[in-house]
Amino acid sequence: MSDFCRGAISLTDAKAKVGTEFGVSRWFAIAQDRIDAFADATEDWLFIHTDPERAARESPYGGTIAHGFLTASLLAAMAYDALPRVEGAPRGVNYGFDRLRFVSPVRAGSRIRGRFALAKLDDSRPGEVTLTYAVTVEIEGEDRPALVADWITREYFGTD
Repeated sequence: MSDFCRGAISLTDAKAKVGTEFGVSRWFAIAQDRIDAFADATEDWLFIHTDPERAARESPYGGTIAHGFLTASLLAAMAYDALPRVEGAPRGVNYGFDRLRFVSPVRAGSRIRGRFALAKLDDSRPGEVTLTYAVTVEIEGEDRPALVADWITREYFGTD
């Protein structure tokens, strides 16, 4: 991971946490200006994201909603808040997802946070640890999450 992560944990302690919640991020505001900036960065200007008046008239959401990929892109910042790095691993990478689902829309003006459980840890390859997190992105005040995912990261040991 990164120096931005919340502290460090030994590999032994990480192994003991498999199957448990690992951390929860702070709340992130999903204001219309953040949605608009994401639309500009990705060239996805669909009205349900960028036109509050039209979205209020023509969509079932009563206004604009965040792009699902905006919610997914905030997982990195959420992880920096919630997850410790593995001690002795100078570098890590985002390896991908086994599953990613956008469960509920995130309305403009909402706040979201990530909840991370360590689902699996594989240290069978020398110099490498693969961590799989069961991630739920919650919407403040809502019963259903915005996103659920199985997110895979890799941490590397050694100096190369």
